[in-house]
Amino acid sequence: RANLFQANLSNANLREANLVGADLSGADLSGADLTGAKIRVGTRMTVRLIGANLAGATMPDGSIHV
Repeated sequence: RANLFQANLSNANLREANLVGADLSGADLSGADLTGAKIRVGTRMTVRLIGANLAGATMPDGSIHV
């Protein structure tokens, strides 16, 4: 449930990170590695990514965000 609102996490290694409930609204996640990160979808504990920059980020499933 971390508050990472507008945090600069570009190129960060977030592999296997537990991001459930985190607020990443407006955060810069460009080039970040989110492989295996825990991001629960469809519950009230969903990660908030509104306005986040995900360009080139590696998503939890290993795909690269375009």
